[in-house]
Amino acid sequence: MAPALRLLLAFLAIGSCTAADHVDLWPMPKTVSHGTQRLYVSNNATMSMAGSKYSDGKAILKDAFQRMLDLMKLNHNADGANPSSSLLTGVNIVVLSTQDELGFEVDESYNLTVPTIGEPLHAQIEAQTVFGALHALQTFSQLCHFEFTSRLIGLNSAPWMISDAPRFPYRGLLIDTSRHYLPLATIKGVIDAMTYSKLNVLHWHIVDEQSFPIEIPSYPKLWNGSYSYSERYTMPDAIDIVRYAEKRGVNVLAEIDVPGHARSWGVGYPELWPSDSCREPLDVSNNFTFKVIDGILSDFSKVFKFKFVHLGGDEVNTSCWTETPHIKEWLNNNHMNVSDAYRYFVLRAQKIAISHGYEVINWEETFNNFGDKLDRKTVVHNWLGGDVAPKVVAAGLRCIVSNQDKWYLDHLDATWEGFYLNEPLKGINNTEQQRLVIGGEVCMWGEQIDASDIEQTIWPRAAAAAERLWSPLEQIAEDTRSATSRLSRFRCLLNQRGVAAAPLAGNGRTAPYEPGPCVRQ
Repeated sequence: MAPALRLLLAFLAIGSCTAADHVDLWPMPKTVSHGTQRLYVSNNATMSMAGSKYSDGKAILKDAFQRMLDLMKLNHNADGANPSSSLLTGVNIVVLSTQDELGFEVDESYNLTVPTIGEPLHAQIEAQTVFGALHALQTFSQLCHFEFTSRLIGLNSAPWMISDAPRFPYRGLLIDTSRHYLPLATIKGVIDAMTYSKLNVLHWHIVDEQSFPIEIPSYPKLWNGSYSYSERYTMPDAIDIVRYAEKRGVNVLAEIDVPGHARSWGVGYPELWPSDSCREPLDVSNNFTFKVIDGILSDFSKVFKFKFVHLGGDEVNTSCWTETPHIKEWLNNNHMNVSDAYRYFVLRAQKIAISHGYEVINWEETFNNFGDKLDRKTVVHNWLGGDVAPKVVAAGLRCIVSNQDKWYLDHLDATWEGFYLNEPLKGINNTEQQRLVIGGEVCMWGEQIDASDIEQTIWPRAAAAAERLWSPLEQIAEDTRSATSRLSRFRCLLNQRGVAAAPLAGNGRTAPYEPGPCVRQ
């Protein structure tokens, strides 16, 4: 069946889905009710904080409110005359906590009320933390639309009463700046788009075998492994990204993938290679290797404040260790085979990260090979098989789900329906074990993307996974046809906000199939 025809049939199965009888929010809130009245948002709308304990000293809410107003206008000139009635004069935000440090498992819940009675009339947000309030502003922005007749911001189906909270605390998106460099503006654009669908962790796979683009002050020649002089990130650049993300409620998870995927490290420090002809994995026999890892993580700890660091550990081909005489001698002297050495490397790197205050995330091969030896606070990142997460939590370890057959964005044959239907708790029935699945992550590996096509490769498929990770299970559609209309409208909203989200019909990064309105693509 042609993709466009498939999408059309899905719309016909749903019906017209007008704003009066349908909730066009993405992701779907925990509970939502609404009426039938139309309101308008004043073109002089203001934010107030009456009753709030939070002072907004960092201007997190002030800046977010202004961004919300800009998003609602969609670059149109909202210069219509305010009506004498049915006018929302602004939003009052009550934050109950004075704290604004973004940590793992921070309370992201909120209540949003848009009344039809009151003088003056204003929307009301109540949240435990400022980060819950940020989500509420995003939801409010989706209730609004630019009206071309009145040239005002309209809001249909009031009054609204929404109570919302995330299902999982970790809702991630991986970007890869080693395979292709991504400019800072592109990374910030990805962060902005993440907030629209309430994703909250940017997993920054910074370096890999192809390039080492980030400055490490402790070992300044490491970024000699960058592709070019201009394709680099300074430490102030990294600080800027972290601050930009945190102000939007997004944590930044930094990754160095060791001991494999590290050939680029030796461009600046060749002694990290087993030999000049065999350059990967890192030299396990050389204490300098671990001094460099310690230096990197020391520098990271001053910039990347998220409680986790990702140490990789996947796809380690140990043949260089047995083919290099001095490493082979070291193995013999220490009564190790290559499997022992792999375990030794991962565990020693974990101890270094822990010494810098981090908890460690490792790819699942570490668990598959020596799970009982991992630090008990390790988070295992599942990517290979769908049967791994149940084994991880049964062993008492935490898990992040990113199974490649469903949640790898570089798999262009993977449709949004597959992203939507992928259930992180599949095969896990024990309630205590379910709590050990801290969330999931969609992965945008960079072999075949750069700044020119990253957005349409990520979106809208990542948004499909975002609803799975945010919304309660009872709000998740069992039949994707009943979610098609909402996701299509959200995809069009992304386009209107400047995000190059691809059409729903067809595979990832597809082009429009034929002329027609946005929601039918």
